[in-house]
Amino acid sequence: MRALSWFDRPVTAPELRLCLSMNRYGARPRVRRGFALVRRLGDGVFWYTLMAALRLVAGFDGLHASLHLALVGLVALALYRALKRHTRRPRPFARHRAITAHVAPLDEFSFPSGHTLHAIVFTLVATHHFPVLGWLLWPFALLVALSRVVLGLHYPSDVLAAMVLGLALARGSLALVG
Repeated sequence: MRALSWFDRPVTAPELRLCLSMNRYGARPRVRRGFALVRRLGDGVFWYTLMAALRLVAGFDGLHASLHLALVGLVALALYRALKRHTRRPRPFARHRAITAHVAPLDEFSFPSGHTLHAIVFTLVATHHFPVLGWLLWPFALLVALSRVVLGLHYPSDVLAAMVLGLALARGSLALVG
């Protein structure tokens, strides 16, 4: 018999309680609509708009930052897809009847949160190039991360792992760029 991987094991009781309470909060219509909007913007609209705006407003420096964001975004996409293919962790709503998916997921698996991974990577890289953007980007990145659990699409550990991966990827890219 095959040993259970970490992703096949039941979620810990404290993590499941947190996931359930955050998901119940998302059942409120205004909360659900707000986080659904954050989720939609986090699909890429917000980040693509940021890259275009940086180019328009900051000239060559904005172009340099936008290219950096695009390249690190492609690496993050490849990493998150590879991890999802390998881990194949079911989404919370697929495993627990008490958890509701308040929006349709983009794919079948939960680990890691691609939205959170990209939000952290883009926020760290963009604020490295333009620290003044921190007041806008950090709250948005936090809302993206929270939305994943509130909407029933991820466990808190999926989001936390994505944050750690995003931090490592952004720091690595910044070290390469100099």
